[in-house]
Formats: sequence, structure tokens, C-alpha cells
Amino acid sequence: MREIEHYTLSNGIRVVHNRTTTTKIVHCGIMLNIGSRDENPANQGIAHFWEHMAFKGTRKRKAYHILNKLDSLGGELNAFTDKEKILFYASLRDVYFEKAVDLLTDITFDSVFPENQIERERNVILEEMAMYMDDPEDSLYDEFDNVIFTGHPLGMNILGTQKTVKSFRRKDFRKFIGTHLDTRKIVFSCVGNIPMEEVVRLAEKYMGHLPRKTSSGRRKKFTRYKPKEVVIHRNVGQARCAMGCPAYPLNDKRRNSFFMLVNILGGPGMNSRLNWALREKHGYVYSIGSSYYPFSDTGLFMISFGTEPTQMGKSLQLIGEELRKLKESPLGVKQMNAAREQLYGQLAMTEENNGTFMMMMARSMLDRGKVLAIEDTYAMIRETTPHALMELANDIFDEPQFSILRMEPN
Repeated sequence: MREIEHYTLSNGIRVVHNRTTTTKIVHCGIMLNIGSRDENPANQGIAHFWEHMAFKGTRKRKAYHILNKLDSLGGELNAFTDKEKILFYASLRDVYFEKAVDLLTDITFDSVFPENQIERERNVILEEMAMYMDDPEDSLYDEFDNVIFTGHPLGMNILGTQKTVKSFRRKDFRKFIGTHLDTRKIVFSCVGNIPMEEVVRLAEKYMGHLPRKTSSGRRKKFTRYKPKEVVIHRNVGQARCAMGCPAYPLNDKRRNSFFMLVNILGGPGMNSRLNWALREKHGYVYSIGSSYYPFSDTGLFMISFGTEPTQMGKSLQLIGEELRKLKESPLGVKQMNAAREQLYGQLAMTEENNGTFMMMMARSMLDRGKVLAIEDTYAMIRETTPHALMELANDIFDEPQFSILRMEPN
């Protein structure tokens, strides 16, 4: 069992640490409770653009020095933006831990957004957008977000649009950060063989002086959903499909049980019901899976697959049959035990990765105010009954309420 330690700076920034004595690598990151859902149609893509610009210069470092600082030590510096979070993170030998804390704090809180770098990075992001458009799977997911969350920031592409990306100036970044930055919603997370006292000392040294800041931005809640069927055409050789509906939010007590149900239906295991029915028995697909993405006020359940266009109808029919089985028949004792053991193993393998665990701690602190021990998650899984799973299936797997997005060849 991992021991988790906490500390809160006077400005509200929270520190969470897991000391792991069997490694010489430290993973650390600063996660902010800001994401693309905090944007509007006029500035969509700005959170992701900010993530890029954090590496392009601060008051004491130019872009080259930022990128070279950890690379020259064999370390890694990276970042990502999703719907509700931005994370700046680093991995390197623990003897250089202070260098990572210094650099992460600098790029997170002291970027200067040089106009010449904005122009250069604008082109980089436009190329990134083109790359995603060339990937049928990525573009399918992005389009499906918009189908489910039409007219809401959750439905907007994280990268933004060509129009918005071309419009951003320094003042736009400063305005967005000024509106949404909240020190109470920032977590510094760390996993490595570093004493907690040292983690706290460096957090105080580099982040303790930052003024307390409260966000004036308010997230728009998602309340209106209307199922729809959409067909788009792309230059692809295979037809693709995404189908699903809104699901449970992050703090819903049914969340872990629903994860289990989704895992049974179409999780990463080759023995998932969808993989067995569509790939192993009929050979209709190479890849098929179901996913569940919980957000702060809603969630997304999705099934996605690709197939020969002539097999789309048969594939959808088989998916419907598997959904109905889960709605009409509870799992037997052996099936339930096997499903539990599979999920236990998947969770244990995820927790084993220190970098992933660092991110999980940060996200959990922002979403729940605590880090949920894996043993607690195991307990919730053990308490889930076959009839509880059947109730969840009847609640969410309501096919008339599904939206369907099909991507067909030109």
C-alpha cells in the first residue's frame, strides 16, 4: 500500500507526495483545474495553446533554455491539456529534483508569451490539427464529443479551430489565465525517493511566494442532451462508428461499478464481450472497445469500432445484442469473480507505473480532495453485485437514447 502525504501552502496550492524508496527516478507535476471546457466559442483552443506557450519563454528563461534544462540531464519535460485539466510534468534522476521544481514553477506561473513565439507556435498547432484530422480514429472521437455535447464547451475540440488559433495574441492568454487561475485548484504532485520534508521545502521555496488567487470563471453545466445520428465522409478505407450517451459524473457513487460494467462490455482485455462477439466469432472488426470518461458534472459512455462498410449494419446489430444481454441477465458467480479479478489486475498494473500514479494523485486531489487508495477501490469493486451491474446497464445502455456517429469513405 502506497503511503500518501499532504501539505497545503498558505496560498492554497496543495502538495501530495508518495515516497518510493525503490527508484532513483522522480516524477513530479503541477496540475491545474483548467481545461478546454473553460473556454467559449471565441477562444476555444486557448488552454491547449497556453500549454504550448509555457515552453516558449519566461522572465528568466528563453525557449532553448527551458527545453534544454532537463533534456541535458537525461530527463523529460512535457505537458498535456484535456477537457478539465492542464498538467506540466517532469521525470528525471532524483538528485536533480530541485531543478525540476524550479523549472515547472517557472513555466507554469511566469510565462511571458513572446509575440514572435506565438506566431511560430501557431503554425505548429495548425500542423497538429492537420495531423489529427488525418487520423480517422482521433477525428472520430473529436467529432463524437461535439455530437454528444452539442453547443457546450465539452463538445469543442481541445485544439480549437483554425480561426481561433490564428487569432490569439498575448493579451488573450493573460486574460484567460487571469480569469481561470485559482491557487486553491492547483496541485503539485510527486512520486520518488524524496523525503516529504524536502518536497515541502522546495514547494515553499518556489511556489510559496505566489499570491493567493481566486478564479472568477464559472463552468457551464451540461444539462441538455438530445440523441442524434450523424454521418460524415472522409478519405478513409474503412467505415468507423462511435455510439453512446452521457453517463455518470466523477463523484457519482455508481462510477466504479460502471467502470466495471464498461470493462466487461468492451474493455482492453481480448475477452471483452464486444471483442469476442464481433472479432473472434464473426471477424467483422480488428478493434472494438467501450470507454467511460467521467467529468465533474456529467460523463461520456462510448463504443467505437471500424469495419468494412457493408458490415456496419451487422456490427451494430451484434452490439445491440450484447447490450441487451447485460440488461436482461445478471452475471453468474464465476463470471462476476472473473470480472472482478480482471479489473483488480488492470488497476494494479496502472498503479505500478510511478509516472501514471503521480498524475492519478494530482487528479484525485483536484476531483475529490483526497487520494483514494487502491484498496478502497478494490473494496468498492467487491461490493458491486451482478444485479447492481444489470441496473446500471438498464440505466445507461438505453439504445434509443444513444447518439451514433458514422464515418464513411468518400
